[in-house]
Amino acid sequence: MDLTTSLQKLASYRPQQTKKSRETFEKGVVLLRTDAFAKQGEAGWDALERLTLAAFDQTELKVADQCLQRISNKFPQSPRVDLLQGIRMEVTEPPEVALKYYDELLQEDSTRAAIWRRKAYVLRRMGKIDRAVEELSAMLDTFYTDVEGWLELADTYASCQQYTYALQSLSHALLLSPQNPFCFLQFAETAYLAGDITLSLKMFLVAVDMTDDEEGVPQDSIPVSLTLRAWYGVKLCTHRLITEPRHSSSSASQTPAPTTAKLANLDELSTERLRTAYLNVKGASPPNDHTSFMSTLATVIH
Repeated sequence: MDLTTSLQKLASYRPQQTKKSRETFEKGVVLLRTDAFAKQGEAGWDALERLTLAAFDQTELKVADQCLQRISNKFPQSPRVDLLQGIRMEVTEPPEVALKYYDELLQEDSTRAAIWRRKAYVLRRMGKIDRAVEELSAMLDTFYTDVEGWLELADTYASCQQYTYALQSLSHALLLSPQNPFCFLQFAETAYLAGDITLSLKMFLVAVDMTDDEEGVPQDSIPVSLTLRAWYGVKLCTHRLITEPRHSSSSASQTPAPTTAKLANLDELSTERLRTAYLNVKGASPPNDHTSFMSTLATVIH
């Protein structure tokens, strides 16, 4: 993982006490105790960084501080260290403390996009959405090609139901990263929330095409992760277009709806793909009615 990728990851960090985070922490602590990280070169330091974030997630601050000290000793005055120290403040101090720290770093060097994004995240946590939008917009005026910045701005707009602005931001992300299926997935999900169901369906299908038809992946494979979310979105859209036909002609983007026959085929195909995923995880027959099936499947996806 190069420095740019590392900074992007740190700038996008969100606390999540997930099972995966716990596993990362438990495995990493073993390596930390044996000092195995130092023997693995750059990969070891990247793993130590991941352990630091996992320790923050699990509020294991003693371990996080041990990691941070090792990284600081190895990379003094590194942008990575600055971000990690800022994230620690976010975890342990009032948000005003972290905000002041990020402001000081930006006063020293205003070209640090990752710091700018963490500042916007703190402002968002404080409920200062307008200021968060201002910071992200100012950053993107300087760093237009920062795809993660556009995704963050879109998510910030969506959090306050400003879906039109969110979709505009996502349009920039799609332009800059047309090969990134996650951008299409986020666009599709945002369009769904905006009520533009035909546009949402179109983008979910693009995400499916980008992830479910990769070379070497059999068509009857079990959809997982991003592909599963995309198929879930296709099912939501087709079901809604079938049960609420008015959405077929009320697209704000004027995206045409599929024909009735194609819509039925898509609905059947998405149901088949989701049942495959459900059976793989649950090992039992899914509920017959749509509401129960989709509700239960949502827990599998998330």
